[in-house]
Amino acid sequence: MSSGCEQTEAQRAVKRARHAADKARGVAATQAYRQTLVRELFAVPVRDCAHRCLGRPVSLLRAGGLTPLDELGLDRLRRSGFEIAVLTVEENRSPFTAGTLGRPGEVILGDLRTVAIPPRSFDIVHCSLLLDRISHVELVLDRFTAALRPGGLLLLRIRDRDCAAGLLDRLLPQWVRRARWAALYPGRPGPFPAVYERAASDRGIQAYMRLRGLVITQREAVRTSPAASRAARAARGLIARLSRGRLSDAHDEVLYVIRKPEDRFARVM
Repeated sequence: MSSGCEQTEAQRAVKRARHAADKARGVAATQAYRQTLVRELFAVPVRDCAHRCLGRPVSLLRAGGLTPLDELGLDRLRRSGFEIAVLTVEENRSPFTAGTLGRPGEVILGDLRTVAIPPRSFDIVHCSLLLDRISHVELVLDRFTAALRPGGLLLLRIRDRDCAAGLLDRLLPQWVRRARWAALYPGRPGPFPAVYERAASDRGIQAYMRLRGLVITQREAVRTSPAASRAARAARGLIARLSRGRLSDAHDEVLYVIRKPEDRFARVM
């Protein structure tokens, strides 16, 4: 009897180990897919922008310090001889941030809504996975727009407010969000507040760009979150059905390549 119980417990342990290994592989595969996808979307316009800046450094403003710059393909450009000056604005410096800078650059500690940012000084503004966790999103977007030179690029990556995953993130108790974050992103800062203002949504971003006269040249709605638990998948599916598809379960993030017009008479701040 004891031997049978020990065998059953051993089988359960093996199953748990396999489940953990499968989950780890799923997370790694998702992260690799995410990095490839973003590189394919962002690296080409960044390269084209660098070629338009021949004769001077490419100036890049990074909003927040938790996103690695390798998704922009900067290392390849630097190896090709391009000089790229990076200014990072973040609220708090952390050990994790130091590992995401890629190469040394200037860092300003401050709030994006109030910190001094020189107008029309940047060829590229990069803001990734930040807008869903801050307030006054339109003010921040106004400051990005003002910081760009005419013809410059705004690269945005958001967790969409108007999708099943976005609503679920807002509804989950904080202790559940902490446990889920620790399981999916061990050792990384988070989880961050689930603010999700209306402007931090696919519809909100598109409406803002139309109002300001900016041009969305590329847009991709994608599912990038690591494999969720069965309960989370069921909850997202239920949200999608109850909303009659308005809150889609087909994606959780949206990526944009946005250009500021060069026409000085365009309606841009």
